[in-house]
Amino acid sequence: MTHEDIEATKAPLLDHLIELRSRLIKALIALVLAFVVCFAFAGHIFNILLWPYELAAGPQKPLEVIFTAPQEYLITQVKLAFFGAVFIAFPIIAMQIYKFVAPGLYKNEKQAFFPYLIATPVLFLIGAAFVYFIAMPIAMRYFLSMEQIGGAGQAAIRLLPRTSEYLSLITTLIIAFGICFQTPVILTLLARAGFIDSAWLKSKRRYAIVIVFAIAAVLTPPDVISQCVLAVPTILLYEASIFVVRMVEKQRAAEASSTATSSTG
Repeated sequence: MTHEDIEATKAPLLDHLIELRSRLIKALIALVLAFVVCFAFAGHIFNILLWPYELAAGPQKPLEVIFTAPQEYLITQVKLAFFGAVFIAFPIIAMQIYKFVAPGLYKNEKQAFFPYLIATPVLFLIGAAFVYFIAMPIAMRYFLSMEQIGGAGQAAIRLLPRTSEYLSLITTLIIAFGICFQTPVILTLLARAGFIDSAWLKSKRRYAIVIVFAIAAVLTPPDVISQCVLAVPTILLYEASIFVVRMVEKQRAAEASSTATSSTG
């Protein structure tokens, strides 16, 4: 390779690095702006996140959350602002990634990839909504059932959640459900790449159920109800993925048949 050839290969690489830096800066700016906004309204956001606890406790129980260290609630607000910033800025970050990758894709590859770019945040939002309206109230209702009124020979046991621990619980569940709700996207992409097919997914269904319950046991609080609340929708999504993969296979077969027909004609 001559000196001119080496210099010619350096130029495209430098252009890619400049483009990557530009995309990263835009994504970082979106993240920082979202963080500032979320931190300014962190108290209001935290009160919104307390709604599942309020729903589980009922109107008869006063809502009470504590912090046991002077800086705990401030750190909780910072964590909440960062979590909210990632959540809000994710579409912009994903779009910057797509714009960086898109020039290297063919037109049909762009058309195939774009629906997944939309489906990913939508499915994550559905998973987050499932946590907020269903999973978290069920989990808090279970934890509240462990309270003890107290009396002769019994100590009074009350649930007084710490701000940091409550935020950690609900954000962990949101992330866990958000990731699990990506199952159709991940499996469909693997099917398009030719790594799996619907027959393979059907044959591995039993193993998938065991793996799902194992993951649910790790990601959720240590109670059967929370594990089932995560595992059951994930299994249903796995079944939906088999249906979607079968549709992809039919579409691919139709395209192959059309190509074969046009080539023979």
